[in-house]
Amino acid sequence: MKTIQPARTYHARLKDRLLLKLNDGKSCFKVYFLDITGRSEPERYEWDAGRRRPEEFLQSLRLAHLEGVGFVTAFPHITKVFRFSPQAEIVLDVLGLNTADLGSTSLERGEGYVEFACLAEALIAADEYRLWAEAQSVQEYLSRYSGFAEAQIAAHQKLRTYWSGAS
Repeated sequence: MKTIQPARTYHARLKDRLLLKLNDGKSCFKVYFLDITGRSEPERYEWDAGRRRPEEFLQSLRLAHLEGVGFVTAFPHITKVFRFSPQAEIVLDVLGLNTADLGSTSLERGEGYVEFACLAEALIAADEYRLWAEAQSVQEYLSRYSGFAEAQIAAHQKLRTYWSGAS
């Protein structure tokens, strides 16, 4: 394994959530606005500290030509669109976007791996998958949201410590 990079502290919280219905009349995404608190550069990680407002972001997202049904995790610095795959609806497809301009951003992490999710995204994805599995219809799925409110990583350097041989 190559050198393990230091990780920043992580305390994510839900700022807001809403349903985004797109102009095609079918595509809908639940949007989760998320902050990471306690970091330097709060404008990069917290919606209230940044220049871009959630309402402005939603207007841009409406114009982004998204299709499908699923959910969006929107941090001020990165957005991920998760949709139930049109090729196999039991699979979640994920698209990485730069929140500022909705340009594509790579989720590659090296050695053939891609980023799936940070903690908040993973917890929301688990809930959303469960809600999808339990729902009898898309309308029922869209009527329910993840109960995610906040989550914190207790020790954000444990892999680095472990791999370096320290106890």
